[in-house]
Amino acid sequence: MSQKTDMKIPALPSDKRSSFLARFGIWIVAAIVLAGLPYVFSSGLAVSTMCMMGTMIIFALSYNMLLGQTGLLSFGHAVFFGLGGFLTAWAMNAVAGTSSPVPLFLFPIMGGFTGLVFGIIFGAVSTKRSGTAFAMITLGIAELVSSSALILRHFFGGEEGITLDRTDMVQVLGLSFGPQIQVYYLIAVWCLISVAAMYAITCTPFGRICNAVRDNPERVRFIGYNTQTVRFMAFSLSGLFAGIGGGLAAINFEIMNSAQMGVGESGAVILMTYIGGIGNFAGPIIGAIVVTYLQLMLSDVTDVWQLYFGLLFIGMVMYAPRGLAGLLALQQPLLQTRQLHHVAPYYILALLPGLVAISGLSMVIEMTYQLAVKTAAGPAMVFFYIPFNANSPLPWIIAVILFAVGTWLFLRAARLAGDAYSQALAWRKLP
Repeated sequence: MSQKTDMKIPALPSDKRSSFLARFGIWIVAAIVLAGLPYVFSSGLAVSTMCMMGTMIIFALSYNMLLGQTGLLSFGHAVFFGLGGFLTAWAMNAVAGTSSPVPLFLFPIMGGFTGLVFGIIFGAVSTKRSGTAFAMITLGIAELVSSSALILRHFFGGEEGITLDRTDMVQVLGLSFGPQIQVYYLIAVWCLISVAAMYAITCTPFGRICNAVRDNPERVRFIGYNTQTVRFMAFSLSGLFAGIGGGLAAINFEIMNSAQMGVGESGAVILMTYIGGIGNFAGPIIGAIVVTYLQLMLSDVTDVWQLYFGLLFIGMVMYAPRGLAGLLALQQPLLQTRQLHHVAPYYILALLPGLVAISGLSMVIEMTYQLAVKTAAGPAMVFFYIPFNANSPLPWIIAVILFAVGTWLFLRAARLAGDAYSQALAWRKLP
């Protein structure tokens, strides 16, 4: 008499499935989003903008390894970004048109290796000090490298820089990387790899020691760690990822010049990191996306777009030091207790007069620029599609009224929003 048995495949325990989703779910979602973005924003301008955002995300996160994770304020981080781009460009030009089997996808590794090497060289000097001394040393290194770029014209190409052709590389799977959409996916893959690697570093014991060096270096020395070694390792790793970003920038733009490793580029990454928020890993990502978009948008609207960035930076440092990511993190308790809909109307109430105040301030700035700099064009100008004469007192009166009234109403509405937020948190703490 035979006995029939049913063979069943053991199911994956629910706790293991939840653990897998908790660890890798966000990265799977990020990969799906990156793959689908070109189908949502399909214009050539949108794809080019997303390519720039991808390189800047890597650049900003590499800088956050210094400032946000280790507490090192650097004014010369673009050195690694630029040197990585230059060495990548030279490597591509060396194998262009040859039978070299190295595909284009691997050339950002050259940028990362360059950033790591120079991070070790410059880090051995700069990380011997911390605080203000470290910041001044990095500023000196930035000026040294920038001036050398104009002297060593054979390597750096002078003010014109050097050009490259990404389509001359060996083609794999029929990809020539001539169309911008193919470059986007190359940058997206490297961006996802780099972001995941930097996040993994923050979760290691080394990442925790970096946080300890940032918060209390005396105690770190007391428990037996060499803070200079920790700073040196963080500096070198940040140079590695900045070099990867520079290599991707060289591939994207097909040109590298000395401006991409100057103080201006270093200032831009500081803006991205602070505006996004240095206290949150997602902060530099948000900052890179916002600042890159505003750079492209404002530069088409006004000639003094850098002034607006300066004002935005000052405002974020003074009134929202945790950045945009910090503001979003403050809403998490409200989402958990489903109280956000009670506070959201107050946010909108504060937003409207804030926009009015910004309009008045922008009007003053644009009229001042028109009369002080663009004198040859005359006093006639257009603001928000409204033509007027900047010499007339009426526009100035309107601008001052908009700014004064908008600011007053914004402060009152912000106070109401703060009270509503406090009440929502108090309700959350009730049993």
